[in-house]
Formats: sequence, structure tokens, C-alpha cells
Amino acid sequence: MVENANPARAAREIEIEASVRACLERGEHTAATTCAVQGYGPQILGYLLAMSRNEADAHDAFAQFCEDLWRGLAGFRWQSSLRTWSYVIARNALQRQQGKAPGRHGPHVALSQAPELEAIAARARTATAEYMRTETRSRLSALRERLDPDDRSLLILRVDRRMAWRDIAEVLADPAEPAAIERRAAALRKRFERLKLELRELLAARAPDE
Repeated sequence: MVENANPARAAREIEIEASVRACLERGEHTAATTCAVQGYGPQILGYLLAMSRNEADAHDAFAQFCEDLWRGLAGFRWQSSLRTWSYVIARNALQRQQGKAPGRHGPHVALSQAPELEAIAARARTATAEYMRTETRSRLSALRERLDPDDRSLLILRVDRRMAWRDIAEVLADPAEPAAIERRAAALRKRFERLKLELRELLAARAPDE
């Protein structure tokens, strides 16, 4: 969890993770996945939409995320929070989706073996789309879209999602260096400070035009 987290948000995360654990302990795999998507789906889809310049890619990545979560949850070892692991899965799904040829998008995952999960995923899409339509775009969010994907992801996870540095390092980690999380977290903290300075300068430069 993040340092100085909102108490209500932290309590909600504890509730989601406890519910998923309880379902898995009872052998209720589909119920566990449904609970995870219901709890984290809207914020995951919001992250994918913010990270992708193509809405179709974001929605296809979200469908892939749901499938990957469903397939991988039984083997999740709880070495990190479920929330952090969900962002790792979502980022990987988006990277695979964006690696396709331009203009080609895979079909949304039907999850035929878990129709109730597909219904939850559909509700998450609806709720997130409504939020994205009504959210006021700030100058910061507009500038953030000009950053490279890793910097954009760093800002979203730290500023919008209030993640702890170690959790962010796990999401953005190089798969080839799994043991370097603490060093990665320290580097990301420094990178974040540089980004804040750069964004302040860009905001100041744009202010007279607004």
C-alpha cells in the first residue's frame, strides 16, 4: 500500500484482498476472479485508457487482463499485493496489444467458462467510460500524455493511484531483474522528482496561452 494512503481507500483494498483470499481458500476460483475484477477493474481500465492513445487497444488490453487474471490467480503467491500484481498484468497486456500491427485488434475475451466474470468486466467498462467522459481534463493530464509510456505510467501510479514506491517498481520492473526492486524504487523516486520539475516548467510555459 502507499505511504499516507487515504484510509477509506486502504480499507477498501484490504477488504478486496481478503475477499479474494477467502474465495481461493474455499476453492472458488471464478468467484475470486470476479471479486478481483469487481474491486480493481474500473481503476485498471482507467489506467489502460490513460496509458493508451487508442481506446480500442485499451479495451482489448482490459479483456486480455481479465483473461490473464482468471488464468493466473490460482497460482498467485501473495508476495506482493493483489492490486500491484493486477497492474503488472494490465501493463503486460497493453504492451502485447500495442505490439500488434496498426489497425488490428483482437476480439474481446468471452471468458465462456466464467460468464459472470464477463458481466462484471462489462460493468467495469461502463462505469469507467462514464467516469472518463465526465472527468475534467487538467493541464497536467494533457501534458502527461506527451511523456513516454514509462514516465506516463510512473505519474499515473504515483499521483493518481497513490502507490508506494516499491509497488510502482514492481509494476515497472524489468522482468530480467526481479531482485533489483529496492534499487529500482530508489531510481524511480529520483526520476519522479525530475519529472515534477519538467512538468512545472511546461505548465509555466503554457500558462500565458490559456
